[in-house]
Amino acid sequence: MGFLDHLEELRWHLVRSAAAILVFSILAFLAKDFVWGTLLLGPTKGEFWTYRMMCKFGELIGSGSLCPGDLPIDMQNREMTGQFMMHIKSSLVIGIILAFPYAFWEIWRFVSPGLHKREKRASRGAVVAVSFLFMSGVLFGYFVVTPVSFQFLSTYILDDSIQNNIDITSLVRTLSTLVLACAFMFQLPVITYFLSQAGLVTPELMKRYRKHGIVMILVVSAIITPPDIYSQVLIAIPLVFLYQMSIGISRRVIRKQEKARNE
Repeated sequence: MGFLDHLEELRWHLVRSAAAILVFSILAFLAKDFVWGTLLLGPTKGEFWTYRMMCKFGELIGSGSLCPGDLPIDMQNREMTGQFMMHIKSSLVIGIILAFPYAFWEIWRFVSPGLHKREKRASRGAVVAVSFLFMSGVLFGYFVVTPVSFQFLSTYILDDSIQNNIDITSLVRTLSTLVLACAFMFQLPVITYFLSQAGLVTPELMKRYRKHGIVMILVVSAIITPPDIYSQVLIAIPLVFLYQMSIGISRRVIRKQEKARNE
């Protein structure tokens, strides 16, 4: 295929990916009651799944302080078009999340024909791995990081005379940032795998700079989360685990490459 033919092929892959995002965004827009009443505003309500699990755990250890109840915040909108535009933006974010596995598969269909047989074998299952880690990050960010962040930020009070009247833009922006940040940071094992295949990363290198890596994880966690130590630690813990798992993945890749060279 010529260069223009490649561009035409890429265009159709991108068009199908955009169409999938649009379809899921429209479905999310139509399901307004569920998206806003249950999904987006869920972490602000006492019956949210994470809070119910915290309450059950508090009952087991005899501590009622772990049961937060409804968060002490009042939602408000300060712009004429605010609620409508936020409805559109939130639907688009949900559409991107739901369509991500299909969109990545479309991009992979464009890239994979240009790989050699050995590269194809090495990257087998890439779509499943990337999609699984992405969705795992989304669920972790939504059910773990977001509730703890909301709980801390909504109850942090400078003075009793100051009320937390939260604009819907701020809530959705915070929620989207936490969820998407977790989703993309959970791709660390996949990134390590391909860097190891390219010979840019080795397990010895990752072990040598493990402390530096942990410091970088803490710094990145502090940047992408609200300014509270709880959110930072909650994101850092699984990332440290994924870093350690990435060392094992890199070691396995290097062993396979050495075995292939010996054969």
